[in-house]
Amino acid sequence: MAKVLRKGNEAIGEAAIRAGCLNYFAYPITPQSEVAEYLVRRMPEVGGVFLQGESEVAVGYMIFGAAGAGERVFTTSSSPGISLMSEAISYIAAAQCPAVFVNIMRGGPGLGGILPSQADYLQATKGIGHGDCRLLVMAPASVQEAVEMVMKAFPLAEKYRNPVMILGDGLIGQMMEPVEFPDHLKTEATNKDAWATNGMDHRKGKTRNLVKSLFLDPVQLNDNNLALKAKYDRMRAEEVMSESYHTDCDYKGLIVSYGTMSRVCRTAIDMLKADGIDVGMVRPQTVFPFPEKAVAEAAMKPSCTHVLSIEMSMGQMVEDVERSVKGRVPVSWYGKCGGDIPTPEEVIDVVKQRIA
Repeated sequence: MAKVLRKGNEAIGEAAIRAGCLNYFAYPITPQSEVAEYLVRRMPEVGGVFLQGESEVAVGYMIFGAAGAGERVFTTSSSPGISLMSEAISYIAAAQCPAVFVNIMRGGPGLGGILPSQADYLQATKGIGHGDCRLLVMAPASVQEAVEMVMKAFPLAEKYRNPVMILGDGLIGQMMEPVEFPDHLKTEATNKDAWATNGMDHRKGKTRNLVKSLFLDPVQLNDNNLALKAKYDRMRAEEVMSESYHTDCDYKGLIVSYGTMSRVCRTAIDMLKADGIDVGMVRPQTVFPFPEKAVAEAAMKPSCTHVLSIEMSMGQMVEDVERSVKGRVPVSWYGKCGGDIPTPEEVIDVVKQRIA
């Protein structure tokens, strides 16, 4: 398929349609409102449904309803909007329903600002909703990767019967890049007759299905939590994704960075190499499950003396980096937030101060 020039937000909306999702419920919030603007026109063209909720709280439960009925469904939002959906996300996870959430992060906390940020890392990977629930979280570094991750997210949500999140930032949503929508990532929705409340009329079995997140019996609640944990452990075993850059040399320093911030770091690494300074990088593509093994192995290289977590936040992923490195070498953080994006020159200065 030929590539087309698309804005990130529009590409995300089209990717969901190409993946076979025809249900989109949302409430507009900058910097991802163009997804809704695109899909309000596009969904009727393909026989899909677009509904704008009265709030993000309402949207979260609209997603729950559609997911519980066995429909492929997704929404997009940004930072405070995801916070408002977090209760429903916990219910969806507890009820073991598949759904896809896209967070195009903006600065915070509070209303913060509308410029790019990566300050929702802890929320997405450790603090979404309440209780012992997790999302499978993928973090794209380009519009093309966002397209592919969105298309992969729906079968992954169905594989685990669990919410999946695409964790982008304002740059991913607003930049324009040439993209293609790979035919091999188009999938059919799986048969949900075994669990979904999709009506008895066309279902082969005669067992009535119940979708719920309330377990008043402590034994049943414990069993449900154990089932959830088993899924999360399986994700750790089967779904970890990362990319290594310039790690085939005797680098003295290792950068760990994700999303569009990793592209800045990549440019800095190339500039450092031209100055005779070798620095490697591991880019997590899934942030839950986190690529602990890839980071640990890269940090254990005999030439490596320092690991630097570079983020558009005040240091959130650095906790996972420290946990992966386990004290073998020093780990430090560098970053900015609120839309003030570190430049390659600033990254170079930090590397020279701490590593070179």
